[in-house]
Amino acid sequence: MKRETFRQLIHASGIFIVFLTWFLSPISVMIICIAIVLFVELIFRLDNKRHVFFFSEILRRSKRDKDERGFIYFFIGIIITLYLFRYNVAVANAAIIILLFGDSASTIVGKRFGKHPLPLNKDKTLEGSIAFLIVGFIGALTQVPAIPALFGAFCGMLTEAYSPINDNIPIPIVSGIAIGLIIFLTV
Repeated sequence: MKRETFRQLIHASGIFIVFLTWFLSPISVMIICIAIVLFVELIFRLDNKRHVFFFSEILRRSKRDKDERGFIYFFIGIIITLYLFRYNVAVANAAIIILLFGDSASTIVGKRFGKHPLPLNKDKTLEGSIAFLIVGFIGALTQVPAIPALFGAFCGMLTEAYSPINDNIPIPIVSGIAIGLIIFLTV
């Protein structure tokens, strides 16, 4: 459980991306994300051959398996979200926050307290999904009004629970589409 909590803290630390959008254009932030992916991939490759000060310890404490590249999916989801919603950064940021904090909360709560498996996906729990919804909603509220935040968190929760692919890609995209749609329909 300690390893998974550490992983989820790293996941949530992606909040720096939202902070960057306060100062830089979405395209600039996308370029920074691409640079981070390339840098981390380099560290992964170097770590396979020798100890890399500071980074090897983080990798050993957070990897689920030998060749995990989940961080790439994480950044792909964020980059696509920034691109799709580059003209409404609040929507992009809300969707990214839902990914960062909702997904982390669902994993931590689901693994620690989960007792009730979801229908159609026994690997996920009701407790984890509720945590996703609550934390994702609260996080999205920092960027968008309540109704779009709630719909975004709800759609993100369903995506996290039932996505057939790595959920780091579709969660922010689906959440952003739901938020944008609700904002469009209520204006």
